[in-house]
Amino acid sequence: MDILDSCLNSEPTLPEKNKESNGDVLASVEQIVDIFASSVSLERTHIEEGYADGYKDGLTLGKQDGYQVGLKHGFQVGEELGFYRGLVDVWTSAIRVDPSCFSTRVQKIIQQMSELLDEYPIMEPEDERVDEIMGTLRLKFRVVCATLGVKLEYNGYPKKSDAQEIDF
Repeated sequence: MDILDSCLNSEPTLPEKNKESNGDVLASVEQIVDIFASSVSLERTHIEEGYADGYKDGLTLGKQDGYQVGLKHGFQVGEELGFYRGLVDVWTSAIRVDPSCFSTRVQKIIQQMSELLDEYPIMEPEDERVDEIMGTLRLKFRVVCATLGVKLEYNGYPKKSDAQEIDF
């Protein structure tokens, strides 16, 4: 059989060696595919392991950061509540000594401030009333100060003029 005859054959022939090992060729192709599949699987495995490690580290750091922010915020709220409680106690003592030292309107506002301080949910920071109560306390404090004509300020609470200087 010469080259011309082999070209004229309609049926392509594999070399004799490959005819016998046709199953081996398919097996080697599957092995190559398996090699690439393991590479893709390896990449996916590394991504999943990296995600799991990052998530675990993020939880740890998030809890630590949350604790620090909560501690700082809780201290600031407690400090402000203590400031208002101290003022209310002093004003209430002054009213006991001389009931005519403040008008009835101011006495009523001081009593309302005392009630708000008593009802503030200190042990329940997720209570929805926290911001409302604190806002009402600040408002009543300003009303009492304006009515009495005194210039008291809570230094821990940022003023509008200090808003640009605050860095987080």
